[in-house]
Amino acid sequence: MAVTWSVGSLESTKTVGSLSDVVTTVHWTATDSETVGSDTYTGRAYGSVGLADADSSSFTAYASISESDAVTWAKAVIGTDEVATIETSIAAQITEAKTPTKTSGVPW
Repeated sequence: MAVTWSVGSLESTKTVGSLSDVVTTVHWTATDSETVGSDTYTGRAYGSVGLADADSSSFTAYASISESDAVTWAKAVIGTDEVATIETSIAAQITEAKTPTKTSGVPW
């Protein structure tokens, strides 16, 4: 199992100083799954993060941004400890799905 981070969308501002189409927010999703026999168990987390003000010395043109770039930026804002917490939570969701500790329903 390895958590996969992806980006659903980016928000940008058309002009910031001399820069155009400056990404300001990354909407991310982190998922993982495990298949046991014919059953697949999935864990998921999602959120959004605001990015720091654009810096012309390290600016990436909007058309040149890769998903990997955006994931890296989002994880940097989230921070190493919180990324680990998110990934641990996803693993816990999968464990709970495989071996539930709670149930709901009716006996009939």
